[in-house]
Amino acid sequence: MNPTCTTPPDLDASPLRVGLFGIGLDAYWPQFPGLKERLEGYLSRVAEKLRRPGVEIVNLGLVDNPDRAYSAGHEFRRADVDIIFLHVTTYALSSTVLPVVRRAKVPVIVLNLAPGPAIDYAAFNALGDRTRMTGDWLAYCSACPVPEIANVLKRSGIVFHQITGVLENDPLCWNEVDAWVEAARVVSGMDGNRLGLMGHYYGGMLDIYSDTTLQCAVFGTHIEILEVDELSARRRDVSDVEITRRLRDFSEHFDVQPDCPAEDLTEAARTSVALDRMVADHRLGSLAYYYKGTGVSDNETSIASIILGTSLLTGRNVPVAGEYEVKNVQAMKIMDLFGAGGSFTEYYAMDFNDDVVLMGHDGPGHIAIAQGRTKVRPLKVYHGKVGKGVSVEMAVKHGPVTLLSIIERTGGSLALLCAEGESVPGPVLEIGNTNSRYRFACGAREFVNRWNAHGPAHHCAVGVGHISLKLDKLALLLGLEIICVT
Repeated sequence: MNPTCTTPPDLDASPLRVGLFGIGLDAYWPQFPGLKERLEGYLSRVAEKLRRPGVEIVNLGLVDNPDRAYSAGHEFRRADVDIIFLHVTTYALSSTVLPVVRRAKVPVIVLNLAPGPAIDYAAFNALGDRTRMTGDWLAYCSACPVPEIANVLKRSGIVFHQITGVLENDPLCWNEVDAWVEAARVVSGMDGNRLGLMGHYYGGMLDIYSDTTLQCAVFGTHIEILEVDELSARRRDVSDVEITRRLRDFSEHFDVQPDCPAEDLTEAARTSVALDRMVADHRLGSLAYYYKGTGVSDNETSIASIILGTSLLTGRNVPVAGEYEVKNVQAMKIMDLFGAGGSFTEYYAMDFNDDVVLMGHDGPGHIAIAQGRTKVRPLKVYHGKVGKGVSVEMAVKHGPVTLLSIIERTGGSLALLCAEGESVPGPVLEIGNTNSRYRFACGAREFVNRWNAHGPAHHCAVGVGHISLKLDKLALLLGLEIICVT
């Protein structure tokens, strides 16, 4: 399900540019006929496996001498690649590697891939011609230069990562490659994402106060400071026709309960349309908001009627966090870019009989990852906040989930905190909030202790699927510490 009310803003249509090159030694080509072509075939196969929608492969072929290495570095830099895969096809000099990656200045993944799981020793030894035998051996020689390459990159201060495996029929290897590509895509998506901040922090909620400059520095985020007054002004320009159309959208994407007052739904529709325009005009890819809303009735109505509109935005890849939770909307955006969703949540109760943690929030919710249809219920009071209106009630889809929190460490650095668990069926509180039951391998009691020990803010993002492998790659690409609670 991918609910769409209006066309989402075109944030960045640029593809992820993946650089690829193989290495060899030009002295081999006249000695061993067919070897170069064979290795180029392996490299082409890697290119095929890397190719996917939204990814542009910049394949520079085999680099087999220092002169070609220098020119390849310039080519990668001109192509503005986001990440480089170095396929080690056979023995090659480290002088064919260093100039390429030094000039390109992007993360490097060294692919140490054998063409098969093992050499056919009997067939190899039966070749009879030792020149042919050596040429065949060199085609299996990918592991040989990796220590040399690692030595030189390490001494040069260039961060690199390795994948060792087999070119074909090696799911472990290629799952890791996929994780690197997806993590690079998320890094690219976060870089330049426009995050809107509307309103102010919830007074006294000290754990969510955040260093926004640090967020910009680490993730490349652009922050757009917005006024609630703008949303209120835009509400006045929404026509009755647009309200009627948005009410139909609500019926399509939500299970609107019959006791919801018509006037509250109308106000929610008006705000939703105005919010969409605001997001589009400011080209926002995410939004965090909170406003006390006292003293100015227009602003109070804007904030009290915002939950349905922010839930629709979240469901169509513009995640919205309440309570001005900057760190958590960043976590939500990361989860959404991974295709996992990323719903705003916190744990607020424990069921010791069933050994589960109850987690949810008062909205918005990521309706695209809901278990069944998301209900809309009326609330006479928003607990701890001003106003009344309609709110969303949903559980996250049953099955594997991942939690993610971005935490600020003592000393001013960021880290990722994640955990994998399961969203499980069972009774939940029908109070007009998002609400799910989560089970963890270490048990509810131990999970809460372990999670809290790392000092996260009380909110986190929850997404569907187990994606800690991808989050690990993301942390490595960003140079962040990652902690996985197990």
